Parts: sequence; structure tokens; C-alpha cells
Amino acid sequence: MAATLGRNHSSVSEFILVGFSTFPRHLLPAFFLLFLLMYLFMLLGNLLIMATVWSERSLHMPMYLFLCTLSTSEILYTLAITPRLLADLLSTRRTITWTACASQMFFSFTFGFTHSFLLMIMGYDRYVAICHPLRYNVLMSPRGCTCLVAWSWVGGSVMGLVVTTAVFHLTFCGPNEIHHFFCHMPPVVKLACGTDVPTVALGVGLVCIMALLGCCLLILLSYAFIVAAILRIPSAEGRHKAFSTCASHLTVVIVHYGFASVVYLKPKGPQSLEGDILMGITYTVLTPFLSPIIFSLRNKELKTAMTKTFLRKLYLQSS
Repeated sequence: MAATLGRNHSSVSEFILVGFSTFPRHLLPAFFLLFLLMYLFMLLGNLLIMATVWSERSLHMPMYLFLCTLSTSEILYTLAITPRLLADLLSTRRTITWTACASQMFFSFTFGFTHSFLLMIMGYDRYVAICHPLRYNVLMSPRGCTCLVAWSWVGGSVMGLVVTTAVFHLTFCGPNEIHHFFCHMPPVVKLACGTDVPTVALGVGLVCIMALLGCCLLILLSYAFIVAAILRIPSAEGRHKAFSTCASHLTVVIVHYGFASVVYLKPKGPQSLEGDILMGITYTVLTPFLSPIIFSLRNKELKTAMTKTFLRKLYLQSS
């Protein structure tokens, strides 16, 4: 049975996800429990953020609507990876079909880059709010915000489609063991055969790095203007209030791009499979787990609204 894409033919119809199979077997149930709890906490945290923003009219502003969209992309991103990871931790058969592997790569790249684009838009939102407060309602109008969010999803989908099409247009003639716990681009490309593999690998890698660096540089540029504007505020209280509105977003940006840069910009060289696996966990499980915690604890308005909403529901249930 052959899997095909375009005019290329592959003799490989399924792949084997090596993943955590190289770790001692007695550790796998502990990994399963840990990742399951982190996944459930991530789901609960993001759903709670979304429910709070939609139920509290005081939070119906661009910053929190962007946060809702960010939570949605985070849930979908982890949905593309984590359930499969959890199932494989308890399974002895870790095969994935050619089509399922391509789908997983597409959705992971789509939602991953959508997440990056949304973080960039949130940085622009903070820039407008602090540097151009009088023009905020005009520049961040409902129509404008909707367009920014839509372009983020479109951009993420285009990135996912470009990467997946380029990779799975290659020929896979064996072996079929992916040295990762999901269909990540670098280990999948290593299994391809043909003279065009180095060109495709280089091209896809450059596209991903340029997109990530472009988003990161625009965020840094936004914060350069933000810091300059904050330093011009005469009172210490005013400076602290202005910076506090950016603290949660800036922290998530550092975590998100910090782990992404470790993965995409790490120097080439020999590295153990276990090291690659644990590094992959940082941006597929750990980062989504930390994100709702950071936004909940570092954003005073959101934290107050979540507490009020939670207490109100408890009161209604007890009365």
C-alpha cells in the first residue's frame, strides 16, 4: 500500500513514533500521569479564561478578546499533539498512518504559528494603548481587531499548508521510525529520500525561522517604543500601572519564543534522542501549561474578574 501526495510515490504507508520508547518502562506511567494532569490543567485554565472574558462585560476590550483567541489556538495546538502522546505512553504499538502524520504536522504548525501571530498582535495592541492612547479606539476598532485575528488564522493556516505540502511531497522509501513523539518536521524530513531533500529541509527551515524571528522582532520593536513611552511618565505609580498591563504578555512572549528558539536555532550536532524528546516537551506541554497560569496571576484585572465570577457561581449554587 503506498501513500501519495502530488506526483511523488512513497513506499511507506505508516510511521512508527519512537518517542518515549527509549525511556525505562517503569517511568512511562509517571510521565503519563504528569502530562495528563498538565494537559487537563491547561484545558481548565484556558476555558476558565475564555468563560471569564465572555461573562464579564468590563473585559470586553481588544486585549482580552485577543487573549480568548490565544487560548483557543493553544487548546487546538495541544489537541493536535498531546492526546496522541498520552495514548502512546501506555501503548506498545506506536504507529501512525501517513495521512494522520501529515494531518498532525499541518495542525501543529497551523495553530503554533497562529499562536505566534496572535502574540505579535497583542504586542501591537499594548503599543497602541500606551503610545497612542487617544487613537486607541480608532486603531483598535472592532472591525480592525476582527481583521487582525482573521489574518492571524489565515497566516497560521498558510504556514501549516506550506510546510506540510513541502515535506509530504517528498518520497519516503524507508526506514519509517520517527525519532520523536509526534510528527515534527525535522525528524520526518530525515526519513525522506531523494536529491531534493536537503533543498526542501533548508527551505522549510528558513521559512519557519524567518516567520518566528519576524514576529519576535516586531514584538521587540513594539516594546522598545512602549518602554520609551513608560519612561516619559512622570510618576512612579503611573509607570508601574502602564507596565503592569504588559507584564503577563511579555512573560508569555519570553517563555514562548525562548523555548521555540532553543528548538529551531539550536546548533547542529550530536544529541541524544532523550534530550530531543525532553526539549520537545518544553514547547508542546510545558509552555501551554504555563501560559494560563501567567495570564491569570500576572494580570490583575483578569485575576479579579476570575475570582468574582468563580465566587458568584459558588454563591448561586449554595443558595
